[in-house]
Amino acid sequence: MQVTTKAIVLSALKYGDTSLIVKAFTASDGLKSYLLKGVLTSKKGKLKAAYFQPLTQLELTATHKNKGSLENIREVKVLNPSKTLHTDIVKNSLVLFLSETLSNSIQEQEQDEGLYNYLEYALQWLDTNDNIANFHLLFLLNLTKYLGFYPEEANEQASYFDLLEGQFISRPSLNPLIEKKHLSHFKKLLGINFDALSVLKISKPSRESLLKSVILYFELHLHGFRKPKSLAVLNAVFDSYA
Repeated sequence: MQVTTKAIVLSALKYGDTSLIVKAFTASDGLKSYLLKGVLTSKKGKLKAAYFQPLTQLELTATHKNKGSLENIREVKVLNPSKTLHTDIVKNSLVLFLSETLSNSIQEQEQDEGLYNYLEYALQWLDTNDNIANFHLLFLLNLTKYLGFYPEEANEQASYFDLLEGQFISRPSLNPLIEKKHLSHFKKLLGINFDALSVLKISKPSRESLLKSVILYFELHLHGFRKPKSLAVLNAVFDSYA
């Protein structure tokens, strides 16, 4: 079946000497993988390797057989061309980290309009704003709404957040916890939008510790989730940023 759909590139892996396997989250069918034969050497074709950088927003015309095999792309054009995501070193490190995290998180091969709209909006916000030191923390927490394990906000005044149970508790458990000053920052991230990040101040050590806890939260609630390899690069870039 031929479809025309919006899509967000999650990854592009070299296949052989001339081809790419592209994983994308589509508005029409959720997660899809495509084989782009000869795209690395073709100079006249409609498909260019540059279109498939991580988190690029595209409009695809593709053939979806929906049999679990690699699909084919017939035509592509870039939507909402990025101004800064692949040229600003900090934003590019965020893009690599977030694309890897999304690749590890999204498994559904079915339409999810809410998730697609969230990703589209978040990426456009990141592209056009500069106060991004804590963007990835809020991005990941908001993402859990669509993945089914957003923190329960009942008992929010409690002194601990139980990462395994996904809820606030008054007494420490044997499960991994967020507590003390990191808990205060965690609570401030709940329920806010990206524009509120301009007034949220988190120190470098606290940001790194909180990110470590949020990634563990993903590991505990998503089967097969792997800690992103790009995390070390992200921390190194942010170490000299804010």
